[in-house]
Amino acid sequence: MGHHLVGPTVWEARVTDLLIHGGLIIDGTGNDPAAGDVLIEDGRITTILQPQTPPHHQAATVIDASGLVVAPGFIDIHTHSDVSVLLDGRAQSKIHQGVTTEVTGNCGFSPFPLTPSHLHDHLALLAGIGDDPVQPTWTDLDGYADAVEHAGIALNIAPLVGHGQLRIATAGLAEHAGTETIGAMRALLSELLEQGAFGLSTGLTYVPSRYADSAELEALCTTLAGYGRLYATHSRADGFAGAAEASTLGRRTGARIQFSHLAINQPGLWGQAESLLKIFDDGRRGGADIACDVYPYDASASALTQYLPPWVQEGGVDTMRARLADPGILARAESELAAGWGAGGRIPWHWDRVVLSRTDGVLDAPEGATVQDAAAAAGVSPARYTLELCREGGNRVQVVLFYRVEHDMRTFLRHPHTLIGSDGSALPYQQHGRRPHPRAYGAHARVLGRYTRELGDLELTTAVHKMTGAVAERLGLTDRGVLRADAVADLVVFDPETVIDHATYLEPCQPPSGIRDVVVNGELVLAGGIQTAARPGRVLRSR
Repeated sequence: MGHHLVGPTVWEARVTDLLIHGGLIIDGTGNDPAAGDVLIEDGRITTILQPQTPPHHQAATVIDASGLVVAPGFIDIHTHSDVSVLLDGRAQSKIHQGVTTEVTGNCGFSPFPLTPSHLHDHLALLAGIGDDPVQPTWTDLDGYADAVEHAGIALNIAPLVGHGQLRIATAGLAEHAGTETIGAMRALLSELLEQGAFGLSTGLTYVPSRYADSAELEALCTTLAGYGRLYATHSRADGFAGAAEASTLGRRTGARIQFSHLAINQPGLWGQAESLLKIFDDGRRGGADIACDVYPYDASASALTQYLPPWVQEGGVDTMRARLADPGILARAESELAAGWGAGGRIPWHWDRVVLSRTDGVLDAPEGATVQDAAAAAGVSPARYTLELCREGGNRVQVVLFYRVEHDMRTFLRHPHTLIGSDGSALPYQQHGRRPHPRAYGAHARVLGRYTRELGDLELTTAVHKMTGAVAERLGLTDRGVLRADAVADLVVFDPETVIDHATYLEPCQPPSGIRDVVVNGELVLAGGIQTAARPGRVLRSR
């Protein structure tokens, strides 16, 4: 075990804050489980003891975990909870899954840095996450952290810097970044890393992150390597070319690379997961420190604007709207979009696989309908309908794409260098008819239930490791993600025989079963499956 079970004679009798008694401890290291009692005081694990029946230890609160697993709280390595935790700090969809820390700022989106002169473009980019808008009272990580902690959150946030916002802050929406601009980006990135950001993320299919060339990325990753921080990338090109680019970047700069939401979205390449993983394996053998994350679903979700031809998106949302107001340009865009999407438009459209998940009433588009059906009802082609939705709704219009196969996802899940991330946000259960991707409500429970217990793709200790200790190590978190004396008391108590997700694409806002108790920074935020009023979460800093 990563911890040592200490006999009762070593224990000094004193009242602790919390005792979790009689559970099977899976400590997050990947080692074998062992029965034990976990004692918590002042927000940290003080001791892990051999279990006693009845317990001889005194505690203000005692949790009987008999027949249940006690594990570190899950750390979701890929989320978009930057804004959602400000709108509703309960973080219900994640707390009920046992998630105690959210890694935010992914895919080039983050709520900082912000510059007043470019605030409109900053907020337009942030809308791509899919949340209701907020009015920032901050410009940097320190200010954002103050706002979040003042509002009160039930879980922790580990923030990354979004490259899209970094670029807007220094270059606006300009396509080319020269030496001076890249220098300004590196300087601003360094300031945010000094404030404790865990790294940088890119969203290389989104404007303006997509404009970054290899020289720009190498310069930024060199800065990250100097701080020992993470580079998380939403790939520029789908699949194989993106994997090769990320591996090369890691080898050349020495930066720690995290390849985000690994998937194969091209129908012609479905079933080739092993070949894609070989690129990462070869990269590691060549000296790149590269790993991946995956979420356990065969569909993705994002802003609809992501799928437009690059030239349509140039200049941001306002420029796009003006451009598409020209009938000739609109006709050209419709023709190109109809031919396909992705790098070079290589991926053919299956409009019956594209579901509108959020429209905010734009063009009276029905949420939950496919683009194919909604376009037919409107009497226009799916490509024209998509362009009109993007012109009117900008980045607010969100879709779910059923462009993956489970075989590939399961192959990725089993690989030793993949971690579990949801690519979802911490959301309330009440969504007023909206249908977010079910990953926000069920990803971690789904891994434990379907892919561990039911299908046997992972051993339970391995599944927990991919959600806890392995993620903490990747982030550089030294006092979370494992159960040991003096670690921060982020824990989850769950039933390995019943844990399962219930969120579906049509009815996503449903809690999982089997997650009973969740502790964040030593405080119970889920007790017996019922969320408490506690808001002990913090914005964590990398030091």
